[in-house]
Amino acid sequence: MKNMINEFKAFISKGNVLDMAVGVIVGAAFGAITKSLVDNIITPLLAFAFGTPNTDALNITLRAADEAAGVEAIVLGLGTLVGAIINFLIIALVLFAVVKAINKARALAEKKKEEEAAPAPEEPPKPTTEELLGKILEELKKK
Repeated sequence: MKNMINEFKAFISKGNVLDMAVGVIVGAAFGAITKSLVDNIITPLLAFAFGTPNTDALNITLRAADEAAGVEAIVLGLGTLVGAIINFLIIALVLFAVVKAINKARALAEKKKEEEAAPAPEEPPKPTTEELLGKILEELKKK
């Protein structure tokens, strides 16, 4: 039992598990933000575009409610579906942008590492002492 507890401690303290937990929490918070954006901004704009006070006009009633008979209405919630689709598209777009930015940052980091690891270009060979003395001698003979 003690071995299992130690294994669990090792598993839970790994960086990947902690990163995943943080990601889930941040994702839930981001989901709340996008839900608010859809419910409070985009959905009212869609309702305005369709000339209704809300997106209930997009719903289709298959069977009306009859309180006397105790029958509930059957409604296709197309307005709710449209909101969920918009919510999904916003989250997918943001995740796409984040992944793209991370991939670009990784590519730049790898390129920088490759440039640092690459050997410096070789300088052209310097003339030897004999060659320099020969050139000086030629210049002196010209004068």
